[in-house]
Amino acid sequence: MTAHGPAEDEYQRITDMLDSPVYIVTTAAGTHRAGCVMTYAMPASIGPHRFLAAISRANHTFTVASQARYLAVHVLRDDQCELAELFGAHTGDVMDKFAQCRWRPGPGGVPILDDVAGWFCGAILERVPLGDHVGCLLQPIEAEVRHSGTLLGAAAISDLTPGHPA
Repeated sequence: MTAHGPAEDEYQRITDMLDSPVYIVTTAAGTHRAGCVMTYAMPASIGPHRFLAAISRANHTFTVASQARYLAVHVLRDDQCELAELFGAHTGDVMDKFAQCRWRPGPGGVPILDDVAGWFCGAILERVPLGDHVGCLLQPIEAEVRHSGTLLGAAAISDLTPGHPA
């Protein structure tokens, strides 16, 4: 591990200036469902389409995702802080988040959340260690845009206390 110093401090200041989109990632493996807020994510290839979704190793969702074949990535409207709080401030270790929101089963039983701006479900092609997170490289297999407009950014939920440490 690299020692903490001035470069890391400046790097943190730069990343704090970024307002990454807030995503909710959901997954299922066997009879287990899980979902969490995710901000470390990005399109990773134009052709073929690929998306990199990074999940914290400390998160309950990581445990389920490590056995899953698919992940669904949901984008939130800027008025959906409560949904972000449900999936970010609580842990699936002690709470069934899906009992608190509307959803339907998608590919492989992955929960697809209702009332989000859009979502896609991707087949997990590869898992890549990324320090305290693991990146899942996804190949989109199903997608839907439901609403256009302004999306929820990470700055809007910066005061949220995570259900698990990152």
